[in-house]
Amino acid sequence: MNKKLMLLILSDVLILSSFGLIGPIFAIFIIENLENGTIVTAGLATTIFLIVKSVFQLPLSRYLIDKEKHKTRSLLAGTFLIVLVPFIYFFSKSVYTIFFAQVIYGLGAAMAYPSWFSLFTTYIDKRHKGFEYTLWSTGVGIGTALSAYFGAQIADILGFRVLFFVVGIIALAGFSLLIVLDRIDGRAKKEQKLPPEISSHMKK
Repeated sequence: MNKKLMLLILSDVLILSSFGLIGPIFAIFIIENLENGTIVTAGLATTIFLIVKSVFQLPLSRYLIDKEKHKTRSLLAGTFLIVLVPFIYFFSKSVYTIFFAQVIYGLGAAMAYPSWFSLFTTYIDKRHKGFEYTLWSTGVGIGTALSAYFGAQIADILGFRVLFFVVGIIALAGFSLLIVLDRIDGRAKKEQKLPPEISSHMKK
């Protein structure tokens, strides 16, 4: 399998699994731990994320990401915003801080998701499209399934603040893989611009 595709998949599994630690119990945190936290505000937090993501990802993907030669840069920028979110949760005391975090989350997702899928289709082996897509889907599915259980356990035993910190650390690990991917991708693009004899010498 393409090394760049493997890094892309592993990063996504780590980041999505880390947020899976929060997902099933996020509403409980809002209702029980935040000022003005209610069932309605918990639902509104999800609505804010989805609206921001949906509104911004279309223009960003058309006018920025599709024209960007180094799509790993757009992926890095969006993922960096996403990684900030659990740390904002960590310091939140009011639902308004959560709403702010959801805006950041939506903007990050609007940049990261189109970039990720664009790179995935670029790196995928056309002869093994079904397997490599399934490998990603299975990894995310298993990771999210396990994290849903362990996230509840961490929150119950150690509290939500510890949980958010753990989510942030795991998401950072996923982000670090994208930094490696960006360096590999950047090196490959430089080699493509060099004369064949120099490019082949650099690969040795």
